[in-house]
Amino acid sequence: MKKVMMMLAMLALPFALQAQTKFHDVELNEATGPVKSITQSGMMGRGEQVIKFTQDGKMQADGLSGQVYDENGFLQKAERSMQGPQGDMKITTTYKWENGKVKSQSMDFGQGAMTQVYTYNEKGAPASMSMDMMGNAMETPYTDYKYDNHGNWISRKMSMMGQEMEQTRKIEYYE
Repeated sequence: MKKVMMMLAMLALPFALQAQTKFHDVELNEATGPVKSITQSGMMGRGEQVIKFTQDGKMQADGLSGQVYDENGFLQKAERSMQGPQGDMKITTTYKWENGKVKSQSMDFGQGAMTQVYTYNEKGAPASMSMDMMGNAMETPYTDYKYDNHGNWISRKMSMMGQEMEQTRKIEYYE
């Protein structure tokens, strides 16, 4: 009887571990900890963007679908529907991870593609993002970070196409 119970316990173990999967969508959005939501200020005329997370770290955002995760809960691919100048458009994004951080993301938006490659500072926040959009390269440095009590950035400056901008966000946490 003990052997049967041991065998059942061993068979149940993978299912128990599978149920405890932690998703890393919070880290994908440059944050850590029990994040409930991130509200990011609109940039370049865009409205505020709100991204919500489940308690196990899975992202919930308008238009997001088709998420594919690896066995460790890292997002590998996702689709997002957006309203563009020519109407509805679907963007497919593929992610590459290194040491728990997004190393790069490639976006296919039907009529073209864009790849972003990130470098990180000593606090684990992006130091810069290099972008290649259909053969046009651009470097965007991030500076002057301000952090909240959880160590997540809530304000930073960035330079894009010679123009300085400030990016701010509000982070709400699970208790």
